[in-house]
Amino acid sequence: MSIVLEARGLSRSFHGFHAVSRVDLTVRAGSIHALIGPNGAGKTTCFNLLTRFIEPTAGRIVFDGEDITRLPADVVARRGLVRSFQISAVFAQLSVLENVRLALQRQRGQSFDWWRSDRVLRAHDERALELLEQVGLSGWATHLAGELPYGRKRALELATTLALEPKMLLLDEPMAGMGSEDIAQATALIRRAAAGRTVLMVEHNLSVVSDLCDRITVLARGEVLAEGDYASVSRDERVVAAYLGQGAHHTRPEAAHG
Repeated sequence: MSIVLEARGLSRSFHGFHAVSRVDLTVRAGSIHALIGPNGAGKTTCFNLLTRFIEPTAGRIVFDGEDITRLPADVVARRGLVRSFQISAVFAQLSVLENVRLALQRQRGQSFDWWRSDRVLRAHDERALELLEQVGLSGWATHLAGELPYGRKRALELATTLALEPKMLLLDEPMAGMGSEDIAQATALIRRAAAGRTVLMVEHNLSVVSDLCDRITVLARGEVLAEGDYASVSRDERVVAAYLGQGAHHTRPEAAHG
């Protein structure tokens, strides 16, 4: 598989603290790649660097064959590198359909003009309804987004992200705050959304990682500790020590299926 995203020597320091240090990362097209590690490992900082929300202290980022190290975040998103956040970001007072329609307007370079005619806005409805069906929200189109159950809000966020037609999805803890039933639904959604796309995800739920991901990069103290498939990294003694070093409440990686 070809390489869609590559980071070399990626580093970020904050007043002398090395949040991310010399990280090398290669994500292949069509894969679901996880970035995992104990709390404080530098995962979110790494995401922020890759999506250009913060500047690297050193290193290089190449996306789809283009050096994006110094490009603004909005330009990178328009090139197809699109992220979601830990906290669901929807317009609570708009309907589910209207949320997706706004994302479609953005993708097609149209302004969010509330006075635009119904005819112009309805031109996006067919695609918006297709996206809602894709994430299991067909029956929720007319509901206010703010009234959705938490798991459905995350599904709506995924629909609005897919409306931007990303080449690559970066998902920041997509299972955060979900119960077991929502996690099962979200896992199925991500698997469907990944068809024909590349996904890089930060996720604490190691059972989800083991089920979904083709390749895993483990961070600890801002550095790459291990990389490989789940079977190999879960048995790596350095990985086990990094997780157990944070206390007994952390799941031992090889026990994640249990």
